[in-house]
Amino acid sequence: MQEHETVLDVEGVAVAFDGRPVLRGVGLQLRCGELVSLLGASGGGKTTLFNVIAGLLPADAGRVLLQGRDITGQSGQVSYMMQKDLLLESMRVADNVGLPLRLRGASKAQARAEAEALLPQFGLADAGDLWPAQLSGGMRQRAALARTYLFSREVMLLDEPFSALDAFTKAEMHQWFAQARQQLGLSVLLVTHDIDEAVLLSNRVLVLRDGAIAGEVAVARPAAEDFSLTEQFLEAKRAVKALLA
Repeated sequence: MQEHETVLDVEGVAVAFDGRPVLRGVGLQLRCGELVSLLGASGGGKTTLFNVIAGLLPADAGRVLLQGRDITGQSGQVSYMMQKDLLLESMRVADNVGLPLRLRGASKAQARAEAEALLPQFGLADAGDLWPAQLSGGMRQRAALARTYLFSREVMLLDEPFSALDAFTKAEMHQWFAQARQQLGLSVLLVTHDIDEAVLLSNRVLVLRDGAIAGEVAVARPAAEDFSLTEQFLEAKRAVKALLA
């Protein structure tokens, strides 16, 4: 797809649990090569929205379009990485990463070869034969991201993928992920509770409040060595906090 072309459309999605509205006609768009963050209070419907997009939860109303194709209620159309890396401890790293290919019918050798070819792009060039227990927290998350990428390269749903990392490792992962996303042309929806993380990584930040999109903040990112120290970063952060208030 061409850059700036819409890859994912969420139109008027509504979900209620036991008569209690959780999502009230949520709509959003994700463009090719873009990262959009979803921010909001715990229990505000962010993960519910992801489950609807991923086809794991039926919506009471609305639809989800992937490149113009209606995928509402269909699982396996977009990749979805949850907070935990969910690596299988009984499988080596390359086999963990190649698991989506195995599930599609590829042989173990084929899946492993494709996974090993991908590992250098995720900072895991020499990790293919290691066991998950031998990896650092950051390496485990990169392996999980590589597996997510192999599942579907069109759209990645990332639900707080960095929240379990310590501050130093998280900062390293942010820097690495921003570069990898640009190199691979990833289109990403990211759920986070961290305002700094959302502003640092995103092209746009959407605030979900009371089951609806309360507003959007476009992030103007200058060519600064440390974007987090710029006035543009602070302006975007203030705008996001105002929407959350």
